[in-house]
Amino acid sequence: MTENDPDHDAFSALLEDSAEDLYENAPCGYLSTSLDGHIAKVNGTLLRWLGYRREELVGRRRFADLLTVGGKLYHETHFAPLLRMQGEVRGVAMEVIAADGTRLPVMVNSTVKTGSDGEPLLIRTTVFDARDRRTYERELLRARQEAERERDEIRRLATTLQRTLLPPVLPTVPGVEIATHYHHASPFEVGGDFYDVFPLADGRWALFLGDVCGKGAGAAAVTSLTRYTLRSAAVYDPDPVAVLTNLNTVLNQEHEDGRARFCTVTFGVLTVEPDGCTLTVAAGGHPPGLLLRADGTVEYVETPGGQLIGILPDARVVTTTIHLAAGDTFVLYSDGLTEARTGDTTRYSEEALLEFAATLAPTSATGIVDALVDLLAGLGKGVEDDTAVLALGVPRSDQVRT
Repeated sequence: MTENDPDHDAFSALLEDSAEDLYENAPCGYLSTSLDGHIAKVNGTLLRWLGYRREELVGRRRFADLLTVGGKLYHETHFAPLLRMQGEVRGVAMEVIAADGTRLPVMVNSTVKTGSDGEPLLIRTTVFDARDRRTYERELLRARQEAERERDEIRRLATTLQRTLLPPVLPTVPGVEIATHYHHASPFEVGGDFYDVFPLADGRWALFLGDVCGKGAGAAAVTSLTRYTLRSAAVYDPDPVAVLTNLNTVLNQEHEDGRARFCTVTFGVLTVEPDGCTLTVAAGGHPPGLLLRADGTVEYVETPGGQLIGILPDARVVTTTIHLAAGDTFVLYSDGLTEARTGDTTRYSEEALLEFAATLAPTSATGIVDALVDLLAGLGKGVEDDTAVLALGVPRSDQVRT
């Protein structure tokens, strides 16, 4: 059979048709994505598995959009970075969500296709149906769906998830008293407020408190990513401006369906000294900290220029330094407190909080947190958003336990 033979042309056409049919109807799913994750091509097998039309995915969704909340976190923090470093990732177990909301357990292989110059062009991903090998996961999913129908179980699951977003125990900082509180506005929704305190390698301490936009599983995913990024960034460079700039870069790239992922946050570095402590803080769009001095004066500590973290590619962040002496207390809080309703149209406000604090100063970290817990309880259903509180203070000599 020669090239000019009609049978040769028919055979070549048959081969081309078979190749396309093999791609479309392969026993596994195929998809190609751009480097930012947007789906550029998908085969018929994966479309049938998930129940989507081709036009619903190509050019409109990212591969990560098809994953569960846990899968998205793993993809962004482990899978995608490993793929960029190695050029391929194989045999990763994940769950994808079909158009009807059901979950499909899969095994995923991804490879970066490069051009002749070695530059990456796109990502090719193969998806294998793992349902037969993961029967136990189907049972777990069924149990979870049944639990979600029960009100008490929903509350329990939300509480458990919320607990994973907060440190179980805060460290003991020598010479400094630390107190915290988390107020749940609703037992059925996971909020996006967060805080943490942890040691740095040079003997100083890092702390942060913030609030992610939104509620529910999406907010929980961003909160987890935010806490992970803040801690990781502080390991390499604990300067508050550098840490928040790093977080801004990460969140600015976390766009899903055109929606920005952003948060307000205050990050600080604490240095314990013989006569008290020094706190250097930077904030991105977060309410100002409240400073209660030992002499009874109360003021807000402003961080001018702080912008919402994640909105703009280059957020402007500046620092403010505070010295705390014996009897001084510094408080960070989220806006669920100051935006609580005290009437149909009235909010509690920062002015009201300042007046409230003036009746307490001087006080300890535990004292101000206990007072704010009582205040939140008094506001009742007017507190429509979760509220996190983090206070630190230098005890007076008569408060130090021996």
